[in-house]
Amino acid sequence: VQLVESGGGLVQAGGSLRLSCAPSGRTFDNYPMGWFRQAPGKEREFVAAINRNGGNTYYAGSVKGRFTISGDNAKNTKYLQMSSLKSEDTAVYYCTVRTRSGAGVFTAATSYDYWGQGTQVTVSS
Repeated sequence: VQLVESGGGLVQAGGSLRLSCAPSGRTFDNYPMGWFRQAPGKEREFVAAINRNGGNTYYAGSVKGRFTISGDNAKNTKYLQMSSLKSEDTAVYYCTVRTRSGAGVFTAATSYDYWGQGTQVTVSS
């Protein structure tokens, strides 16, 4: 499975961006999915996750209330809507999917099986 992210860019603090993640070679529905990010000099960190049927989501405390993870099965695409962006949100954002068995939402990077190449988000203050 190859995941392709898009939607990153440069935005002013307080602005919004929507990241997209689409797979090639497989449909996306019925797989738990997550978004992680990595800022320069820092480790990759969990951002948001959604369970296989889209009915349950979970967010890192730093983004809760500002970011929304969702999916559109008709378009075979997952999204991360980011609002009220802050300079500390600047990072490379990665989408990831879990194809092995297991239900629920997953916050550990090791819980996932495939990763996208990442998309840069830069928030200017």
